[in-house]
Amino acid sequence: MKILVCVKQVPDSAETICIDDAAQSILYKESCVFRMNRYDEFALEEALRIRERFSGATVDALSVGPDRVRKTIYKALEMGVDHGIHIPEESVDYLDPAARASLIEEHARDNGYDLILTGVMAEDDMECQVGQILAALLSWPCATSVMHQEIDLEKRSVYIEREIEGGAREGLTISLPAVLSIQSGINRPRYPSLSNVLRARTLELETVNPAREARAVQTMTALSYPDAGATGTFLEGTSADKARELIRLLHERSVL
Repeated sequence: MKILVCVKQVPDSAETICIDDAAQSILYKESCVFRMNRYDEFALEEALRIRERFSGATVDALSVGPDRVRKTIYKALEMGVDHGIHIPEESVDYLDPAARASLIEEHARDNGYDLILTGVMAEDDMECQVGQILAALLSWPCATSVMHQEIDLEKRSVYIEREIEGGAREGLTISLPAVLSIQSGINRPRYPSLSNVLRARTLELETVNPAREARAVQTMTALSYPDAGATGTFLEGTSADKARELIRLLHERSVL
């Protein structure tokens, strides 16, 4: 069984990013630290658990982005992944989900994967679309927000339970190959072991240069900061003073 996990590199804090003067691009400050998307860590852990259940299974980790994303791919290798793949994309402009999915599809189509896992969303853009678009491009079945999976290699199928509204779950069986977007909470991602950290240092990443340009279907028109939320009122003085002031404010605003 051959599994591909798509991982994304995201900034560790919103405090180290800003919007350019043209309101078209996000700029990263020199102090910005990048890390693996948390949701992708759950997908990666689930792939490693599947490999432990099936003899001969292998797990590849793939990331699209500039040269700095290689660090995130090496983090996947340190967690136990067998092979790392980097698809270079140096554009500093917005890369829409369809463009990202088209680059992944170009590699995935011809490499015999039985299962592709993604995180349910990315922490930076929260678009929740790459997995579904990738499945559509490959013409594979897809399930989102997966909280449980059971693979049956003899039947070439996977039973999944996906999280839906109200805390309920929906169960269904889909055929392999398939794409699953993994919800947080399905497992507890492992810490890299010392042996895997040392092993990762000896491995070379595979660089896959796209044969065609990414197929984008939307463009960024503008970026803006969120509106400032309502400010609170802090009451000062003794407890009695605070109580009197609170009653006055409630009367003033016709609450009492």
